[in-house]
Amino acid sequence: MPAITVEDVLVLPRLPRLDESTTAFRPVRRMITAPSGFEGEGFPVRRAFAGVPMHELDPFLHLDQMGEVEYAPGEPKGTAWHPHRGFETVTYIIDGVFDHQDSHGGGGTITNGDTQWMTAGSGLLHIEAPPEHLVVSGGLFHGLQLWVNLPRVAKMNPPRYQDIRGKESVLLTTPDGGALLRVIAGEVAGHQGPGSTHTPITITHVTVQPGAEVDLPWQPDFNALVYVLGGRGTVGTDRRPIHTGQLAVHGPGDALRFAADLQQETRTPALDLYIMGGQPIREPVAHYGPFVMNTREELIQAFEDFQAGRLGVIPTERVPHTDGPGQP
Repeated sequence: MPAITVEDVLVLPRLPRLDESTTAFRPVRRMITAPSGFEGEGFPVRRAFAGVPMHELDPFLHLDQMGEVEYAPGEPKGTAWHPHRGFETVTYIIDGVFDHQDSHGGGGTITNGDTQWMTAGSGLLHIEAPPEHLVVSGGLFHGLQLWVNLPRVAKMNPPRYQDIRGKESVLLTTPDGGALLRVIAGEVAGHQGPGSTHTPITITHVTVQPGAEVDLPWQPDFNALVYVLGGRGTVGTDRRPIHTGQLAVHGPGDALRFAADLQQETRTPALDLYIMGGQPIREPVAHYGPFVMNTREELIQAFEDFQAGRLGVIPTERVPHTDGPGQP
C-alpha cells in the first residue's frame, strides 16, 4: 500500500503531544463491517458506510473501497458513462491507475497517491476506467471513492475538477515518529492540505507502524469517521479492536486515539486508516442513484434534465492521457 511515503518520517513536522488530562478523546459510537459488492462493470467494492445513519455521516454520503484486487490480464474494469448532480466525488488511488473523462471536457489520469476531486454541481456525465495498457497487463488496483454532499446554495454551481497529486499532500508524523499522516484536505494540527472544499472537511490517510499509538487532534464541531484500509489495531481510549474493512463512527470530543497491533499480517504490514470529518450541513437529503438533492421535486428535475441531454452528451473521442485532469 505505497501511496506517498518518505524514507525518514523523523524529518517531518510532528503532531503536538496531547495532555490526556485536558483533552476530550472521542468515544467510539458504533462499529460497522463493510459488506462487499460490485460496482460499474463488475469491480469489487466494500460499502464502508452501510448501516450508518445519515445524520452521523453528514456531510458525507457514501464511501466505496475499490479492491484491493490483483487483476489478471484482460480483467480490469471500470464504469460506463453515468450522470452526477448535487455533490462531489473524491477518488483516491492507492495502487494502480485510473483514467477519467467528463462531458464538459475534463479528463486525465490518476495513479498512486493521487486524488481526483470532482464537483458535479449542476451536473455532468462521467466515466472512469483503467487505461488500455492496464487492461492488457492486469495488475494491482486499490482505491477509494468518497461522496461529499454540497449545501443547497452550491448544488447548482458549475462543475469543476481538482487534480491533487500525491506529492502535494501535506505529510506529518507523530511525536515518536510511529505514524505517517497524509493530509489531503482540511487541516490537522494547523497543517493545511491541498484540497479546496465547499463544506469544511478534513481527510487524511494515516499509516501506523506496528505497536505505535496515535493521538490525533480533531475539530470539535466536525464528525469523525475512521475506516480501516488494511491491517489490525484498536480505536478509542477503551481500545476497541478494528481490522480491514471496518468503520468506527466516533462521538463528540476534540481528539482521536488509535493504535496498530504489534503483530500484523505480511500482506498488510502496518495499520492504514482513511480518516474523514466534516461540519454537518444539516439540510434535507433527497438521494436517488447518481443525484443528491434537497427535495423529491429537485430529484425529478435532475432525471428530466439528464434524459433531455442537459447534463451533457458523451464525447466522440476519449480524452488523451495527461498529467492531470483538465478544467471543465
